[in-house]
Amino acid sequence: MPRNRSILLLSVGHACVDVYQGAVASLVPYFVAERAYSYAAVSGIVLAASLLSSVVQPVFGALTDRRAMPWLLPVGTILGGVGIALSGLSGSYALTLVFVAVSGVGVAAYHPESARVARLAGRGSHSAMGWFSLGGNLGFATAPLMVTAVVATGGLRLSPLLVVPALVGSVLCLPVLRAPVRTAGDRSGTAVVTGVDDTVSFVKLSLAVVCRSVVFVGLGTFIALYAQERPGGSEAAGTAALFVLYLGGAVGSVLGGKLADRWGRVAVARWSYLVSVPAVAGIVFVPGPAIYVFVALTSAGLYVPFSLQVTLGQDYLPTRVGTASGVTLGLTVGIGGLAAPLIGRVADATSLRTALTPLILMPVLSWLLFRTLPEPIAPKLTATDTERGTEQETGPDTGLVRDPAHPRRETSGQDPSRSADRPPELL
Repeated sequence: MPRNRSILLLSVGHACVDVYQGAVASLVPYFVAERAYSYAAVSGIVLAASLLSSVVQPVFGALTDRRAMPWLLPVGTILGGVGIALSGLSGSYALTLVFVAVSGVGVAAYHPESARVARLAGRGSHSAMGWFSLGGNLGFATAPLMVTAVVATGGLRLSPLLVVPALVGSVLCLPVLRAPVRTAGDRSGTAVVTGVDDTVSFVKLSLAVVCRSVVFVGLGTFIALYAQERPGGSEAAGTAALFVLYLGGAVGSVLGGKLADRWGRVAVARWSYLVSVPAVAGIVFVPGPAIYVFVALTSAGLYVPFSLQVTLGQDYLPTRVGTASGVTLGLTVGIGGLAAPLIGRVADATSLRTALTPLILMPVLSWLLFRTLPEPIAPKLTATDTERGTEQETGPDTGLVRDPAHPRRETSGQDPSRSADRPPELL
C-alpha cells in the first residue's frame, strides 16, 4: 500500500480513538449539570480514564516489543468507544468510573502498536509521524462537538450513540494491517534492533512530557468550566474553548514535524515550551474573548513537541521502541493527570483561576529539561535507504545488508526477493 495512503488511514483511525480521550473532558460539564458532581468528583473521572490508560500503555508497549500485535488497533478502538458510550447510562459514580476505565484500557492498547506501525509506514519521517499525530489531535478537537451534538440534545441517556467513531475507526485500520508491508528482512513483524539505549536522556524526556501533561490535562479538564464562569461566559463559550484547545494541537503536530526536519526535534521542542509559558499565563489572567487566542497558542505550543517526543523516545531507546512509545504516549500523560484531582480540590476551596495559576510553571520545567537533551541520531530504516540515495549491497545468498559507510558491518535482513522500492512490511 502507498505510504501516503497508509498514513492517511492510520491518521483517521487515530482520530477515531483519541476522540474518546477528548470525550471524557467534554462530558465533564454534563456530569456536573445532570448529576451534580463536584469539581473533585469530575476530576476523578478524568483521572480514572487517563491514569489507568497511562499505566497500562507501557505494558502493551513491552508486549509489542516482543511480538507484533496489529489486532490491538481494531480491538483497542472498539473498547475505547464502548466505555464512553456506556458512561452516560448509569447515575452510579462507581459504574461511571468503571466505564471510563474500560475506555482508557482500549486507548492504552491502541497507542504503542499504532505508533510502531505508523513509524514503519512513514519510513522514519518526522512529517509522517506529525500527520499521524494530527489525526489524534483532530479526534480531540472533534470530541466536544460530538458530545455536544449528542448529549446536549437528549442528555447523557443518548451516550450510546458515541460508539459510532469506534466502529468506523476499527474498519478503517484493517486495510493497513492487511497490507504486505514489513520491516526489511523481518518476518516476525518487529524492526531490526540497532543502536544503544540512552536511558538518562529518556528519563529527562519523560519528565518533560509529565510537565506538559500536567498543563494539558489540567486545562482539558477545566477550561470549559473556566470559560463558562468568566464574565459573559456560557455553555457555548465552554465548548468553544475546549474545541480551540484541541484544534490548535492539529496545527502544532503538523508544524512540529516540518520544523523538526529543518532544525531538529530537541531545538523545536525547546522553543515551543518557551512560547507556551506566556500563552498559559494569558489564559489564566487576560479577560474577555482574548482567552481563545491564548488557548490556541497554548495548544499549538504544547503540541508542536508531541509527535517529536514520541520519536525522540524511540530513538533514545532503540532496542525497546514499544516500551518507549508506551511511556511517552501513556505513562507520562497519566502521571501528569494525577494533578487534575489536586486542581479540582484547590478550585473547590478557592477558585478555578487560583487552581490553574501553577500551570504556568510547567512549560518552564519542560524547557529546562529539554536544554539538557542531545539530539539523537534517528535509526535508518532499511526500506528508505534506496529512496534517500543510500545504496546498499545485498549478499546474493545471505540476504544481509552491508552499510557502505561500514563495509564490514552487516545487518539482518533484506529479503532478496523483495524489490528495492517496496515499502517495509508492518505485519
